[in-house]
Amino acid sequence: MQRRHFVHTGLAGALGMGFAGWSGRLLAAPAGTPRFLLVFLRGGYDASSLLVPAGSFYREVRPNIAIPPATATVKGALALNADWGLHPALEMSIWPLVQKGQASFVPFAGTHDTTRSHFETQDTIELGQADTGRRDFGSGFLNRLAAVLQGRGGGGAISAESGRDAIAFTDQLPLVLRGAVSVANLSLKTDPKPGDERLRKALADMYRGHALAGPVNEAFAVREEAARDLAMGAPSAITGASAASPSSSLAQAPMAGEMVAANRNAINAKGFELEARRIARLMRERYALGFVDVGGWDTHVGQGAATGYLASRLDELGRGLAAYADELGDAAWRNTVVVVLSEFGRTARENGNRGTDHGHGSVHWVLGGSLAAGPVAGEQQAVEARTLFQNRDWPVLNEYRATLAGLLGRQFALSAAQLEQVFPGVQARSLGLL
Repeated sequence: MQRRHFVHTGLAGALGMGFAGWSGRLLAAPAGTPRFLLVFLRGGYDASSLLVPAGSFYREVRPNIAIPPATATVKGALALNADWGLHPALEMSIWPLVQKGQASFVPFAGTHDTTRSHFETQDTIELGQADTGRRDFGSGFLNRLAAVLQGRGGGGAISAESGRDAIAFTDQLPLVLRGAVSVANLSLKTDPKPGDERLRKALADMYRGHALAGPVNEAFAVREEAARDLAMGAPSAITGASAASPSSSLAQAPMAGEMVAANRNAINAKGFELEARRIARLMRERYALGFVDVGGWDTHVGQGAATGYLASRLDELGRGLAAYADELGDAAWRNTVVVVLSEFGRTARENGNRGTDHGHGSVHWVLGGSLAAGPVAGEQQAVEARTLFQNRDWPVLNEYRATLAGLLGRQFALSAAQLEQVFPGVQARSLGLL
């Protein structure tokens, strides 16, 4: 292990916060700074329950878990347009954003990876590299975006003088933020405490005059600032890394082990509202790019319909996202985009356990204070037996790299050459979201 990596690892443990080569001054992000937050739902959430297709086929293939249309007496899907409805669990959180034009959904979205493997497809999305050829697991697309923004200097969202550009709200730095640019990661499972002054003095003395003196001092400063900001909220309600499996004896089978592993130690949706407010405070004051992952979406068993396990997770997630927008405040929210995605969708048909299995096409959420699209965006088609991918899944019509390139290019005013650095070999596709 190189000395530099050893110091970073040791300090991450001592401070409860990871970092990679902190350097420069501590700068705040002004209200007009474009901000982007990526929320990764690990486990492959059921997009057909979030964005409910109109038509009889959906109800025929899901006799027990279909979301019914809303009526005067039935709590059902909230009509977005003639073709789609929104899960009723989001009525009090995301639905108001929809009505204000601040939430849009992109169906038939995802990657061309067809392995239906949680781990393979999560890696594919986070890396954002070409579908074919050698992968570089040390280069995630958000880190490449940070590098582009740093490299263009003045006027960009990210300052080359600051080590405070991007942050992952995770236990370990995720693939999507690995790369050449310095990035911090801050666990949401424990409340950061101010650094030990004796440890700080000892390390400062040890590295005085050394090239690592700046990173050491800055790591302590970042730690203390995070502790002050997060202390403004109540203690964390999240205590575990994985969500409970749906209630069933089948959840104790080997499948349950896969469902937990798919979370990759992500936080649970339970208590996400509180954590989202904590994230918003740090993003509002200091960071332009952020990442958080939420686990518990692998619903092979006992998924539920308008109520039940999945409905509860969507309710918790929706309240957290609405709280994030509220905590940012109007000025920062106007310049913010949040994208919510998952590794894949799930089968169109329910399985014998009243759940769904690994699928292909999904639905991406796009939230922000200055969206220009309607409630549903991107290429679409009817959900029918004849349109299914491999006779089981939604197809992918809106490839994630192309649509993210179009969105991020618009938000950060990136040139074609700069977008090529973020998503090599991709032609950016605008869905009119901004």
